[in-house]
Amino acid sequence: MKFFETSKQYSLKKSIYINLRWIGIIGQLISVYLVYFYFNFNFNFIFSNIFISLGIISNFYLIFIYKKTQLTDRSAFIHLLIDIIQLSGLIYLTGGIKNPFIIFLIIPSVFASSNLGFRTNSVLVLITTLSILFLTFFSKDLPGSIGEHFHVNVYYFYSIPLALIIALFFLNYFAIIFNVESKLRKDALNKMEEIMAKEHEMLSLGGQAAAAAHSLGTPLSTIKIITQELSKQLKDQKDVSQDIELLSSQVERCNQILKRLTLNPIEEDEFIDEDLYMKDLLKEIILSFKETSKKDFILNLNNDLNPKKISKSIEIVYGLRNFIGNANKFSKNKVYIILKSNNVSTEVTIEDDGDGYPNDILSKIGEPYLRSLRSSDKDKIGLGLGLFIGKTLLEKNLAVVNCWNSQTRSGAEVTIKWKNKDLFNL
Repeated sequence: MKFFETSKQYSLKKSIYINLRWIGIIGQLISVYLVYFYFNFNFNFIFSNIFISLGIISNFYLIFIYKKTQLTDRSAFIHLLIDIIQLSGLIYLTGGIKNPFIIFLIIPSVFASSNLGFRTNSVLVLITTLSILFLTFFSKDLPGSIGEHFHVNVYYFYSIPLALIIALFFLNYFAIIFNVESKLRKDALNKMEEIMAKEHEMLSLGGQAAAAAHSLGTPLSTIKIITQELSKQLKDQKDVSQDIELLSSQVERCNQILKRLTLNPIEEDEFIDEDLYMKDLLKEIILSFKETSKKDFILNLNNDLNPKKISKSIEIVYGLRNFIGNANKFSKNKVYIILKSNNVSTEVTIEDDGDGYPNDILSKIGEPYLRSLRSSDKDKIGLGLGLFIGKTLLEKNLAVVNCWNSQTRSGAEVTIKWKNKDLFNL
């Protein structure tokens, strides 16, 4: 396991850190020069400036050489360590634990706790604690005016490092908790924004569907009239008349769907009108595709170990139909549907023997209107929309949906998984 965190959440904005650094350096310079020249305090002025210069050089490095806008966990650790060394050096030269500015020694590690990884911060806390203990027993005398001496009561002397160490751990703990809570709120906000964006897309699709329904009404009516005429003219030809009847029934089904889109988009579909076992729901969906498809649908129920009826859900029905429909559309010969269930979860896997998802859209699956850059995939216009609708509807019903290319077959694979407590309580 690597020591330093590499996640984007563990990084420090360079500009903020540099500005805070300059404030600290300017404060140090003012304090050192004021005390030495104005108050005539006797301490090692040259070495104090050398320690301050460490911070200045480090800042110039960040400004002119380090090109990234964010400090990585490793880079931030190094520069914060420099800050601790610099401050410890200054305090060592000016009285150690008796110096009232000792409180500033805990700032780098507290600052790190809200911006860097836990392991990195833990090391900085340890180094800070050791520095406090070192400065308790080893340091130059507290500077004072020439001829004057500064004395500190022994009880007060030892209470200072104890108070500092307690404050160090308390502030770090508080900063870590605050940072975790902030990240949770940020993640929740991002999730809410994602959901709102999907809802917006669905509303947009609803408007487009209504417009399409209005536009398709006339051509469907024309097809219906022609099929009726053909049915009369070719009634003696049984093979042809059966195909015409099928065409007529599908036209009628399209008309019913368009009516729901234009009159009442949320009206329930009569396709499924009762609570069913998941296996029976899948059988009904497969049967609806077999009416028009010549593909072979293979339903595997060998691992359906916890059969239980689920409540009628239009979103689940439409979501599963979209994914099975996509598999039917892009498969060559076969569509594989596998149902697995146990006491904890229920999972539906849909695979096909087609060409699979184009590699350039794999990371974008779930977005509407996807289009592959591959010339051979230009005609797969409906892929993105079908996946978006199916994924959105199923996730709305607490499913976890994953899409990728199958490792066992040539085509695409979709897994839809529910926790039983979520699925059976919808």
